[in-house]
Amino acid sequence: MRLRGTELLVDLRAIEHNVRALATATQTRLMAVVKGDGYGHGALPVARAALQAGAQALGVALVEEGLALRAGGVDAPILVLGQSLEKGLFEGMKAGLSLCLSNEESVQALVSAAKALRVSPKAHLKIDTGMGRIGFRSAGEAVAAYEAAAKGGVTVEAAFTHFATADMQDGAAYLRGQLARFDEALLALRRAGFSGFAHAANSAAAILYPESRYDMVRPGIALYGGQIGWAGDGIGLRPALTWKAPVVQIKRLKKGESLSYGRRYIAPEERLIATLPVGYADGYRRSMFGRAEVLLKGRRAPVLGTICMDQIMADVSAIPGVKLGDEAALLGAQGEERITGAQMARWAGETIDYEIFCGISARVPRVYE
Repeated sequence: MRLRGTELLVDLRAIEHNVRALATATQTRLMAVVKGDGYGHGALPVARAALQAGAQALGVALVEEGLALRAGGVDAPILVLGQSLEKGLFEGMKAGLSLCLSNEESVQALVSAAKALRVSPKAHLKIDTGMGRIGFRSAGEAVAAYEAAAKGGVTVEAAFTHFATADMQDGAAYLRGQLARFDEALLALRRAGFSGFAHAANSAAAILYPESRYDMVRPGIALYGGQIGWAGDGIGLRPALTWKAPVVQIKRLKKGESLSYGRRYIAPEERLIATLPVGYADGYRRSMFGRAEVLLKGRRAPVLGTICMDQIMADVSAIPGVKLGDEAALLGAQGEERITGAQMARWAGETIDYEIFCGISARVPRVYE
């Protein structure tokens, strides 16, 4: 039950539109990345929408995320992009997930699991071309891992890498260096008998660098209509989220009176204040103090005073006719105005819209449209 009135509306038609736009722009297969509970949008509904719109596979970070999709009835190919411990490999194999091989230990563990379960698990070989997280660092290491996995009964479906600078204005040179290292590893793998496919491109690379598309692209933030690096998306992606909260109290703040913890806002003159039932326990970042705005009646209202765990206060002095129950947009469009995740990230300081979306807590009900 949504008794508080604060809710997150997820436009699944926008997700479908974005998948189709990306497929048209890239002209290749598409893996919809739905890790982090679909970047806070809800992994299962997003996965279903993406597959309905033509995505051929799904990407998650954890075996647990893949298992949740299987439990929800999703039978499409699912790749676990992150490295799993041995127990996770066993569970992933049993659910038919494709698993990541990124070091010798993961190869050995998957081969052992394959023998114990008497199945041929599916795996993707991760090449670290410059991200520095997980993956084999050289073509020689990748070939040795492939040969050991194949000999041990593992079906190595694909090889993949991940870019560190695809969304940066000055990131092209580094990205192309990563591409060169990936191509070198792929050539060595082909010579060793590898016949699987290759994938590398995240959202920004898929749109900005056609040479990075290979056999499949892996959009994440683009699925949700978020910000695609410095250049924008150029293909008409649509934001999928609208975060709403109702006005629950209106009061007049006299000159010299203060708002919220620490008295960080003191009224220079009389102000009309609307209180909304949302706060940092919902993921409305406390660090947005002094910069955040909400939309009421299609107009921007500054958020005043320290952001509380459960409530925020907005100055509606310049917005006539605000009354109890009026709906404010914290994120998304209202009238001609829009608050984007990227804008909220700037208010929060030193972050990105990915974190804003993922940080909207589970106590905010998701409503699917």
